[in-house]
Amino acid sequence: MIDIDAARADTPACQDQVFLDSAGSSLPPEPVLREVIDHLHREAEIGGYRAAAERGDDLTDGYAVFARLLGCRPEEVAFTDSATRSWLALLDSVPLGAGDRILISEVEYAGNAVALMRLAELTGAEVTLVRSDDAGALSVDALRAVLDERVKLVSLVHVPTNTGLVNPVREVADAAHEVGALVLLDACQSVGQLPVRMDELGVDMLSGTGRKWMRGPRGTGFLAVRQEVRERLWPRLIDHSGAPWLTPTTYRLHDDARAFELWEYGVAERLGLIAATRYALDLGVDEVEAAVADRAGRLRSGLAAVAGVQVRDIGHRHGGIVTFTVDGVAADDVRRALGRAGVTVTVSSRASSRIDMTRRGLDAVVRASPHYFVSPQQVDEAVAAVRAVVETGGATGA
Repeated sequence: MIDIDAARADTPACQDQVFLDSAGSSLPPEPVLREVIDHLHREAEIGGYRAAAERGDDLTDGYAVFARLLGCRPEEVAFTDSATRSWLALLDSVPLGAGDRILISEVEYAGNAVALMRLAELTGAEVTLVRSDDAGALSVDALRAVLDERVKLVSLVHVPTNTGLVNPVREVADAAHEVGALVLLDACQSVGQLPVRMDELGVDMLSGTGRKWMRGPRGTGFLAVRQEVRERLWPRLIDHSGAPWLTPTTYRLHDDARAFELWEYGVAERLGLIAATRYALDLGVDEVEAAVADRAGRLRSGLAAVAGVQVRDIGHRHGGIVTFTVDGVAADDVRRALGRAGVTVTVSSRASSRIDMTRRGLDAVVRASPHYFVSPQQVDEAVAAVRAVVETGGATGA
């Protein structure tokens, strides 16, 4: 069990607000903050190159730290500057041609969907939608119905941006592999709140970010790719970090995940990401999952009991994201009213998850995402604040 008092002591900003936006950009704990700031000070003292050299062993150790988190080998891990960069780099490396097929779910992210449509235009590949089941999760039966030898890639969102759904990853991976398709898991909303292990989920590639549930700095991301499928991939956006220059006319592409890395990066931010991962591992991934589930479940049931509030989460299994609407009050107005009451939430609009939101007839939902440092009492305070929004029509604190 997580020592919530210690976690809150490491997170001073959670003391004077109910922070429910770890699905957006969470509050870094003090050890992560110190790691980043101390390295920036060191860069100012001796320069960035010398400062990075001093931390060379720590930077190298980061691959093993992430391998422990993600259930893979250190050479299967690479670091980037964002989940978007990680996902795009992996997508771009998948060889595709005319007539090849890419499967997506109804909760695909906007950024992924746009990139996939663009790639289809460039290659002649087709993007095919796999329908959801009655609960809103990707239907494995529907997936099997459209799988054939032309399917080269299944793009799977583990946890969507606009609902508490957790998709059935292992079942999808097993089905896709029966026809030789690769599975790319977007884990930007799952790593840090749920156990996400490649050896258990069976995915070929995954991407993630530091700023959300991992509680790391912005401008950090990571990816992992199974060594067994690395030779099937052709990274294009490379430099001399991913492919050393050997002679004036030759280079050698790394045969592991580091082929996806670029030479330049924020050293302080990467050290902060590694520190955040160590912090999470020290707490225990299973313990984090249990605490997040407790807070989210408490919030979800509390909101469901408020007349005039509609909880909008779908799926068979729920994670730490809780989405809702207030009758007669726009989502942005709810967000602003809660902000005045000291409750930090955000809004997920139709533009961020257009297929799912259109299917459900939603323009926007309020998104709340309590991490383990949010106390049960604060969850109750958030419910009370939403109740006040219902009673005042969004004019709370005006």
